[in-house]
Amino acid sequence: MTKEKLLLIDGNSVAFKAFFALYNSLSRFTNDEGLHTNAIYGFNTMLDLMLNHVEPTKVLVAFDAGKTTFRTKMYADYKGGRAKTPSEFSEQMPYIKELLTSRGIKTYELKEYEADDIIGTLAREAESAGIQTTIVTGDRDLTQLASELTTVSVSKRGVTDVEHYTPEFVKEKLGITPEQIIEMKGLQGDNSDNYPGVAKVGPKTAVSLIQDYGSIQGVYDHIDDITAKKLKEHLIEDRDQAFRARELATIKRDAPIEIGLDDLKYDGPDMEKLVDFYKKMNFQSFLNKLNDQGITGAGETEQLSEITYTVLNDDNLDEVSEFKDDVTFYLEMPEDNYHLSPMTGFVLGAGNDWYVGRDVDLLTRPEVKTLLEDKTVTKDVFDAKRTYVGLNRLDITLNNVDFDLLLVSYLLDTNDNNNDLGKLAKQHGYSEVETDDVVYGKGAKREVPLNDDIFYSHLARKAQAIQTLKTSLYKELTDNNQMDLYLDLERPVAFVLARMEIAGITVDADKLESMKSVFTEKLSEIELVIYQEAGEEFNISSPKQLSRILFEKLQLPAIKKTKTGYSTSVEVLEKLAADAPIAENILRYRQIAKIQSTYVEGLLKVINPDDQKVHTRYVQTLTQTGRLSSVDPNLQNIPVRSDEGRQIRQAFVPRKPGWQIFSSDYSQIELRVLAHLTGDENLQLAFKNGEDIHASTARRIFRLGPDDEVSPNMRRQAKAVNFGIVYGISDYGLSQNIGISRKQAKEFIDTYFEEYPGVKAYTENIVSQAREQGFVETILHRRRYLPDINARNFNQRTFAERTAMNTPIQGSAADIIKVAMIEMDKALQNMEATMLLQVHDELIFEAPESEIEKLSTLVPSIMDSAIKLDIPLKVESHFGPTWYDAK
Repeated sequence: MTKEKLLLIDGNSVAFKAFFALYNSLSRFTNDEGLHTNAIYGFNTMLDLMLNHVEPTKVLVAFDAGKTTFRTKMYADYKGGRAKTPSEFSEQMPYIKELLTSRGIKTYELKEYEADDIIGTLAREAESAGIQTTIVTGDRDLTQLASELTTVSVSKRGVTDVEHYTPEFVKEKLGITPEQIIEMKGLQGDNSDNYPGVAKVGPKTAVSLIQDYGSIQGVYDHIDDITAKKLKEHLIEDRDQAFRARELATIKRDAPIEIGLDDLKYDGPDMEKLVDFYKKMNFQSFLNKLNDQGITGAGETEQLSEITYTVLNDDNLDEVSEFKDDVTFYLEMPEDNYHLSPMTGFVLGAGNDWYVGRDVDLLTRPEVKTLLEDKTVTKDVFDAKRTYVGLNRLDITLNNVDFDLLLVSYLLDTNDNNNDLGKLAKQHGYSEVETDDVVYGKGAKREVPLNDDIFYSHLARKAQAIQTLKTSLYKELTDNNQMDLYLDLERPVAFVLARMEIAGITVDADKLESMKSVFTEKLSEIELVIYQEAGEEFNISSPKQLSRILFEKLQLPAIKKTKTGYSTSVEVLEKLAADAPIAENILRYRQIAKIQSTYVEGLLKVINPDDQKVHTRYVQTLTQTGRLSSVDPNLQNIPVRSDEGRQIRQAFVPRKPGWQIFSSDYSQIELRVLAHLTGDENLQLAFKNGEDIHASTARRIFRLGPDDEVSPNMRRQAKAVNFGIVYGISDYGLSQNIGISRKQAKEFIDTYFEEYPGVKAYTENIVSQAREQGFVETILHRRRYLPDINARNFNQRTFAERTAMNTPIQGSAADIIKVAMIEMDKALQNMEATMLLQVHDELIFEAPESEIEKLSTLVPSIMDSAIKLDIPLKVESHFGPTWYDAK
């Protein structure tokens, strides 16, 4: 016979925990009807965790019946200080109860009592019956119920990090027994529930008194033994409050509930209801779990409408020529790196006529190739850049793309950078296509189905989703005043990037191998020095061993402690380096080891053997500011601050002898954008006069006269202020950045705003604007939504405010260089020069020596005039036989 196990859950408490655990993701947790689902999702995650952990035979989730209880009658201000419940939370509570019903779990609430009292009463009944009980809550008040048969599981952070309170754990953690928790709370009161105990008695004093005297009554029985005069006075004065607080804290074990253990039998979920509920909530990850368990109906296939398709073959190739106006096309490349991914299938068509196939060689047949290259037939796709590069591998040039579902969706909300067509479609209310995870699986199990109907239906549904969503998403773009941003900037730059990726950049493998040898030798030399300084050999890469050497053997001051010991982070080592050469050598060792593994060895692995080039991928739909990122490999973060890091660029060379690498980058573009957006006269004047902006700022914040010299340190500090101000830096942050006192940092910031009043007005206005409309925009109307701009949580709100200040600046800078890239791409049509890379504010080209002079005039002129600002843009250009020399 199965041993009885009872699981009791504090519904309100766990739901609140779940809501705030996923609060930062609130905008992402909504279903097709716009219902917020973060609390429901988190609650269900907790259920999965605890049902697996406990394996109960009986389950109940108890809820509070309302705000009025016997405790509010006893003390009117009980829980009175709590903020108003967010509406985003309240709307989810009925659905949490629906979830529980579908999972076969009983719920219960009792008028004038709290969930705690229901749980306390049932736990007592279970103890009498000898049943092992687990209570799940986010409220430590329930730990008073811990006993030999009852464990109280309290969520620490979120809903999955749980502490299990047994009597032994309570004693170890609090120093008192579970029964004494109410005595402690009687003395100290409870700020969360808003009732006072004894004045000036905190947790430590309360615990100490209970340890000495056993209970509140014991304290007052021995009141004359208490020698601390003030404490004794407060105890005497607040005696009634202490006993009232004790009663308020006490969970009822005899509430008049009309439910018993026999009513709580748990037989598992009603699977049909649960699947329907998950689908209604768009809980694809939970559906996938059920699918993995072989639960029929957990996948989405059964709910999808039927779709028809035709398999393309030699006999019907001529039918594609019937598409005269527009066609939707999707090329399946299941791996992220589309430069190398196998091509496993395709779909093309319009209306309800979908042609599918696995053999991508069919795309190279004249009938299909002509269609894809036709400049009069519009193409609708998902990820134009990916599609263009994939087709280029088949010697097909994709022309006349109109709608790019991925790119349009990204522009509508940069917070949703989802690259799965199925998931993205659902975000826009379209549910007639599965995610790739459902159809192809995940991780090691991921593969394109061998079953033709499953695979071809999936491809056809993808094309149908692209076609269906076009009208509504285009309307949203138009309503947001973003159609020009898409048509004139993001869509054309996608093809510029595609051609840059295809071109690639040549990497001298021999040079990297030579560097590898040099760096290996350097690391060996530094290693020996470190061993000599340490007096023994040890694993320099092991934080544990390094910590022992530095702080135990060498007795260096331990600056920062972690859970596992003393920190050996870069920050700590930098502070130690001034007085401890070993710390400086470890920093140098780490730096060179990082360059060796990430850049030298990393680049050697990704050089294409066919052309000796690396072909990075630019991710256009990732950052929320519109800046590009680079992956496989990342060519935007090659180090420039250390000599060894800069040397990596020596391996990047032109594709032909007699050619040069040419580089142009914007000078201080973000500060120039700041001057334009703020309209600050002093800031604009400095740029118009061609002044060194950091030196100019130094003169102002240090109150220098016209004949006073700006020292290098003054300029360095002013530079930190210039860049820090726009990011909403605090006086503390600035003081840490430039090594000054917090008071002095505050004076710098105050002086800066006095000297540049337009900047101060801008920061205030942009935050106010964000609060009103919920988003900010760049010069070209790129939007960034800020769901936390009005958050109650201080940290969330202030981060959103800093984001509001910075996004229009950083995003506008991104807009400007993208415009320049489009214009440069046009200007290079009749030249041999090729645009190779974009590294934030810098463009890198390769060109024959004969074109360098022309480039030296052409590139700055185009970059300078990309977007007209109130102050001039400035571009600096360099060239040389390697990327290293073009600086």
